[in-house]
Amino acid sequence: MLFLAGVHSSFRVCAQKTTGRDAVLPAAADTLPPSPDRLPPPDIILPADSGAAQSSDSLRPAGNTTAPSRDTGTLSQDTTHVPYSKDTLDAPVKFQAEDSVTLVVPEKKIYLYKGANVDYKDINLKAGKVMLDQATQVVDAHYIKDSADEKTELPVFTQQGQEPLESDSMLYNFKSTRGKIYNTVTQQGEGFLYADQAKKQKDNSIDNAEAIFTTCDEYPPHFAFHAKKVKIIPNKLLISGPANVEIMEIPTPLFIPFAIFPLTHGQRTGILPPTYEAAQQKGIGLTNGGYYFGLGDYFDLTVRGDIYSYGSWALNLNPRYFKRYHYSGSMMLSIATTRFGDPQTSDFTRSRDFRIMWSHSMDSKARPGVTFSASVNAGTSTYNQYNVTDPSIRLNNTLSSSIAFSKAWQGSPFNLTLSANHNQNTSTRQVNITLPEAAFTMNTIYPFQPKEYAGTPKWYEKIGIGYSLNARNSVDFIDTTLLKPGFFDKFQTGIQHQVPISLTLPPLGPVTVSPSVSYTERWYTKKMYRTFDAKHNRLDTTYDKGLYTAREMTMGLSVSSAVYGMFQFNKRNRNAKVQAIRHVMRPSLSLSYKPDMNQQYYYNVKVDTSALTPYQRVSVFDGIGFGPFSEGRYGGISFGIDNNLEMKVFSKKDTATHSKKIKLLDGFGINGGYNLVADSFQLQPFSVYARTLLFDKINISASGTVDPYVHDYTGRMIDKYVWEQGRFSLGELRNGSISISTSFKSPDKKGKKEEDTQDETDQLQPGQNPLDLQQEQMRRMQENPGDFVDFDIPWSINLSYSLNFTKTRTPDYKRDTTIFAQSLNFNGDFSLTPKWKIGLSSGFDFLNKRLTYTTVNITRDLHCWRMSINIVPLGFYKSFNITLNPTAGILHDLRINRRRQFYDVFGNPQSTGGGFY
Repeated sequence: MLFLAGVHSSFRVCAQKTTGRDAVLPAAADTLPPSPDRLPPPDIILPADSGAAQSSDSLRPAGNTTAPSRDTGTLSQDTTHVPYSKDTLDAPVKFQAEDSVTLVVPEKKIYLYKGANVDYKDINLKAGKVMLDQATQVVDAHYIKDSADEKTELPVFTQQGQEPLESDSMLYNFKSTRGKIYNTVTQQGEGFLYADQAKKQKDNSIDNAEAIFTTCDEYPPHFAFHAKKVKIIPNKLLISGPANVEIMEIPTPLFIPFAIFPLTHGQRTGILPPTYEAAQQKGIGLTNGGYYFGLGDYFDLTVRGDIYSYGSWALNLNPRYFKRYHYSGSMMLSIATTRFGDPQTSDFTRSRDFRIMWSHSMDSKARPGVTFSASVNAGTSTYNQYNVTDPSIRLNNTLSSSIAFSKAWQGSPFNLTLSANHNQNTSTRQVNITLPEAAFTMNTIYPFQPKEYAGTPKWYEKIGIGYSLNARNSVDFIDTTLLKPGFFDKFQTGIQHQVPISLTLPPLGPVTVSPSVSYTERWYTKKMYRTFDAKHNRLDTTYDKGLYTAREMTMGLSVSSAVYGMFQFNKRNRNAKVQAIRHVMRPSLSLSYKPDMNQQYYYNVKVDTSALTPYQRVSVFDGIGFGPFSEGRYGGISFGIDNNLEMKVFSKKDTATHSKKIKLLDGFGINGGYNLVADSFQLQPFSVYARTLLFDKINISASGTVDPYVHDYTGRMIDKYVWEQGRFSLGELRNGSISISTSFKSPDKKGKKEEDTQDETDQLQPGQNPLDLQQEQMRRMQENPGDFVDFDIPWSINLSYSLNFTKTRTPDYKRDTTIFAQSLNFNGDFSLTPKWKIGLSSGFDFLNKRLTYTTVNITRDLHCWRMSINIVPLGFYKSFNITLNPTAGILHDLRINRRRQFYDVFGNPQSTGGGFY
C-alpha cells in the first residue's frame, strides 16, 4: 500500500505516457510485457514524478500498427497484438484530495479524503471522502463530519449541461454510467427536488423515490408536492405520479393524480391550465386556459379562453413572430360576449365586443433606408368596460393606431412615407381614420453651392430650398355607422405642397439673422356650403365635387441673440453663503408678411335663431383635406424673451471650488406679436410662462394668456387697450394653468444596487422577441401588481396638482364667468411590517368634491408565496380581488383567485362616486 499526502494525481485503466504528477493504475500496466527497468515493487505503484516512463502504445487501437525500423529508419508493420483489460475505460480519471490519497494495489482501490475532486470526461464529483474501485469501475462518495459533528463536504455530482446533484452518499459506475444516490437534493429550473433515493440511468434520466418538489429555497420548505415516484429528464421535464400538497411538512387533503413541470426554456407546445375565478356579474368561471403552439424558431401561437357559468365567454388569439436582425411583432385578436341578468327579464343585457392589437418593428440593419412599423389598437367602445379589470386601461378612453412604411434613398435628399392612422374615443364613440396618408419630402438642398470651393462662400451659395408633398384621405364617423350605406362618401381628400426657402447668414457678432420664404398650396376634391334652416333651426350642408386649389405665401426675417449677466456677492469672502447670481436672456424678434390670398373662400352664416348670436365666419374648405388657410393679410412683428436664473452658493462637499449651482428659474418669459397691416386689434395676446425645480424635488410650471384689450358687457373685445383705462397692467389674464408635482421615497434598505438584476424567467431567451418580453412583463404587472412590489423600500409617495381656468361669457352673454378645472392625484405605498405592504392610488375631483378612481393594493410576502388584495371601492366599476400564488414562474398558473365585480350597468360610466352596494 502507498500513502500519499496532499496528492494531485490522475489515472487511466490503460497504461499511458504521463507527465507532471500523474499516477498510473496497475491494471492496464499488467497487460504490457514486463520491463525490468520500470517494474515497481509488487504491492505499490510509484507516482509519475519518480521518473518511471510509461508506454503509450496501449492507447492505439488493437491490431496492426506502424513503427519506424531500427535498421533502415523506414516504417514497418508491427504485428504485436496487445489486448485490453476488462476494466479498461476509454478516458482518464483525474483525481485530487486536500488531505491524503491512499492506493491499495491488491484491491485496486484508491481512497481520497477531504476535499476530494474526481473528473471523468464531462463528469465532476466533489465530496468529503471518495473510494475509487478500478476492478468494478465504481466510485463511492460520502460526506465527512466536522469537529461539531455536523455534516460537511456533502457529495456533489455534476455532469456538463445538467444541474448538480447533492446528497449524503452516492455510487456511480464509470463504465455503465449508472448511479445510485441517497438523500439527494437538486435544483431543477426554479424548483428544488428532495428524494430519499435516486437512480441515474444510462440515458441520464433520474428516477426518484419518496420525493418532494418545491419552489421554496428554504429547508424544510414552506410547501411541497410529495410523491412516491418522480422522474427527471434533464433540461426537459419533471414528471410526477400521484402527489399531495404538504404545507410546513404537514400533509393536506389537496391531491393531484399527476404533474408535469417543464424544465426547458423557449418554445414547447402544450396545454395552458385555466385559473378559477368567481365574478358576481358573470358567475363562476375558468379564465386564461388554452393551448400554446410552438411553430418553429420564428413563430408561435397562444390560444386562451374564458368561460363563465352565466353565459359570458371570451376567446383570445396571440400569434408572435421574430427573426433576429430582421423583424419582430405580435398580434392579439380578442372576441367576447358578456351577458348580464336573466334572459327572461327586462333588465337582461348582452354585449358583443372585439379588440385587435398588432405591434411590428423592423431592424434598421435588415434593409438600410427602409423601415416598416405598426402599432394597432382598435376595438369596440365597450370592450374595456366589460372585459378589462386593470384600472389604468379602463380609464383610458382613447384608442389609436399607426402603420407606416418609409423609404430613404441613400445619397439623395428624397424620402417617402406611407401610413395609415386611426383614432377612436370610446366615450363619444367618435372615430377618425386616415387611409392612406403619403408624404414625399426633399431635404434642404443648396443649388448655388459648388461641389468644391475654396475661401469664403458667397451669400447666395447659402440659399437652401426644400420641398414636401403630403396627401391625405380621411373620414370622421360614429362607430355604429362603419361600412353603412354612404360611408365612403364621407371621406375627405386633400393634397398639400410646401416649398420653404431659407438663407443662412454668418453671425453678426452675438446676433443671428435668418431670412426665409415659404410657399404652400393645397388641393381639394370638394367644397362645402352651409345654409341655415330657420324652420328646423339647423344647418344644412351641401357639397360641390371637383378639383379646387388654395395657396398661401409667407416671408420672414428672424433675429436672435443671447445676453449673459453676472452679479457677484462678497468677492473677498469665498465662504459667503451666496456667491453670485447668473442671469441669461435670449431675446428673439421676427418680421413676417402674409398677403391675403383666401378671402374669397370665406362667407358669413347664421348658426341659430337667437338674435344675440352673431354670424360666424366659415370657409368652404372647413374639414376637408388639410383644412382652409386663414383669411386676411398679415404683416407684423413677433417678439419674445426667454430667461434663465441661477445662483452659486458655498458648498463644503465640493473640495475643488467650494461652490454649487442652484437653479432658481429654469425658464420664464413672454411672447407676443403685432400686426402692422390690420385696421384693428393689431396687438396680439401675450403668452407668459415659467418653470422651475425646487430643492431637486418639486416641479412647478405655469403658463397663461394675457389679453391687452378691453371687453364690453357681452364679452366682445373693444379696440382699446387695458392701460388706456388708467390701469397699470399688460391686460387681463383670460386663461392660465399651473401644475406642481413631486415624489418622495425612503432609502433602499439594501443600499444602492450597482446594477439591476432580473429573475431567471425574465431573461431574454434565444429566439425570443424583446418587444414581446417587455409586453409580457407589462401584462404580468397589470394582472398581478403584487408580484412586483419592492419590499426593500419602506415607503414612497407621488403627488401632482394641476389647475386650469378660462374666463368666458355665460351662455346668455350677460356676464363674465371663470371655468375652473383642477385635480389632485396621489399614489404611494408603505410597509406596515417587513412583510406587509399597502398601496393607494387616488385623486380628488374639486368640481364634484369627491374622490376620483381609487385603487387599494395590499400585499403580503409569504416568502415562496405571495398574497395580493386589489380593491376598487369607487366609481362605475367596483371590484374586489384576492390572489394567492407562488412567486416562482414555473408555478405561476397555480393560484387561488377570488374576484367580485360590481357594475352599474344602467348608470353613467364616467361617474366616480359611491361605494360598494
